[in-house]
Amino acid sequence: MEKLIENITAVLKTIKYPGFSRDIISFGIVNKISVDPNNNLKVVIILTTSNEENKKNINDSIINKISDNFNFNEITVEFIDKVVEPKSESASQNNNLSDINKIIAISSCKGGVGKSTIALNVACELSKNYNVGLLDLDIYGPSLPTLINHKEQPLIDNDVINPVEKFGLKFMSFGFINNENSPTIWRGPMVSRMTQQFFDNVNWGKLDYLILDLPPGTGDIQLTLVQKIKLAGAIIVTTPQDLSNVDVRKGSDMFKKVNTPIIGIVENMAGTILSGKVDNLNMKNNFSISIENKKINLNDDGTFSFVYNVFKGNSGSSESERLGLP
Repeated sequence: MEKLIENITAVLKTIKYPGFSRDIISFGIVNKISVDPNNNLKVVIILTTSNEENKKNINDSIINKISDNFNFNEITVEFIDKVVEPKSESASQNNNLSDINKIIAISSCKGGVGKSTIALNVACELSKNYNVGLLDLDIYGPSLPTLINHKEQPLIDNDVINPVEKFGLKFMSFGFINNENSPTIWRGPMVSRMTQQFFDNVNWGKLDYLILDLPPGTGDIQLTLVQKIKLAGAIIVTTPQDLSNVDVRKGSDMFKKVNTPIIGIVENMAGTILSGKVDNLNMKNNFSISIENKKINLNDDGTFSFVYNVFKGNSGSSESERLGLP
């Protein structure tokens, strides 16, 4: 029987999740494969999406692939929202996600656009009126410990991690746990398990908002997230350059395919304010300053201030118009 299940699993690995290059096994949605004494096969799929077309696509693909390779009397595909497991006493004391009202992801698919800075600023602004947590999910390059200047490990009680509390917010990051001098070389399944633990084993308590700082790309962390966590929405971060827009579009489309609403677009690094003063200014000499053939206005006292666009492009407005979002 064990060998049969292995063979069935191998066949299921040839089925791609709709819209992705990943198969349904590595996607982590196949919960159980069983064969009864009457030679009937049942495949249980965990799928939180309400996209009925995706469900039909997966259902038909499984039945067709299995029928082509095996001779079962009946093949049944059952879709469930989640696995219900008995909770231990310690687990029941951990509120996990049940007491979190809204979970919002800060994403881009592009590295270096300032997702971590945006996530922290969004969390800080919301914390003025709400209870807020910030979860840094970048396993390979966590930024949160540096941003909030915190290097100490969090307290762990009965395998439950207590988030770091600072500035009136709750924080968690892999960077708090992993030694900063040791390299992080993890394979996909390990990354997915660690991501899940940040939700299951962190005592977030009651939160109005949990802000997620996602790593670049559309890999294991993002796929684990959209499958197992109900997101209230995502905020897409870009920078002005066209090169950013190429990658950011992929991230936006990933959320659309899994029916996660995109709240809006942030164009980061759109400009920097330069200000200064010209000393001993003699207006009679018609003194002027020009940068890239653009004249800078001087005040009567010689002071000036203007916005200089370090990076050229319209990635933010382009993506905003494409998605019809602010």
